[in-house]
Amino acid sequence: MQVMERMKAILTLTAALAFAVSPFTTSGFNGFSPDQFPVPQSNPPVQPAGYAFAIWGVIYVWLILGAGFGLLKRDIDPAWDRTRWPLFASLVVGAAWIPAAQVSPPAATVMIIWMAVTAIIALVRCGRDDRAWLRGPIALYAGWLTAASCVATALMLAGYGVTGPQSAAIMMLALALAISVAVLRARPRAWGYGAAVIWALAGIIVANAGPGLPNWPVMALCAVGIALLGSQMWKGLSRPAPVRR
Repeated sequence: MQVMERMKAILTLTAALAFAVSPFTTSGFNGFSPDQFPVPQSNPPVQPAGYAFAIWGVIYVWLILGAGFGLLKRDIDPAWDRTRWPLFASLVVGAAWIPAAQVSPPAATVMIIWMAVTAIIALVRCGRDDRAWLRGPIALYAGWLTAASCVATALMLAGYGVTGPQSAAIMMLALALAISVAVLRARPRAWGYGAAVIWALAGIIVANAGPGLPNWPVMALCAVGIALLGSQMWKGLSRPAPVRR
């Protein structure tokens, strides 16, 4: 049993490293290009400003440090072991995500939804200890993926003519908020999750407040979402920490 647990710890660290290296083996990713869709998506209202993607640097480093700590110090810890398979399932797909996104937005959308779902499962399975090394990086990663998967889905809806860009943005942002609130209620002290979603929403506000007529409906929805998530995070952090058994 201990051999299997150590193997999972090794695989998780390996997947985190492969995931972090992927931008350096490609040209990187700052959003889909307009001509990747049958209906070109130029300045889509759901896509955050380019600077928002810098959060990936923090995510990559924190995931590697967390997985490394887990291997060296918590290799056979059951609380860590519960998170490893879903986190590995997310990271191993993530290592191939950028090349897929450069070639096929539909495939990349399916992949990032898988990444988000498995990352959220890993977050829900996190124990109470080692918040900086276990729950922290997984929470930040899962939060950003929640927003990113909804953004990708909105681009698919608009890019393939299912609905207009504005309707797609509003629908998918509302879905992202619903998912985020549900996750924060399940894990009220996972502040990194809410922080990542708020970062994405702030980036969308910046993108929609640029040159030309500001997109007030999308900006307003994002602002409401930031307030809602901030309130949920405050409630979670204000609660007394659970008593350990």
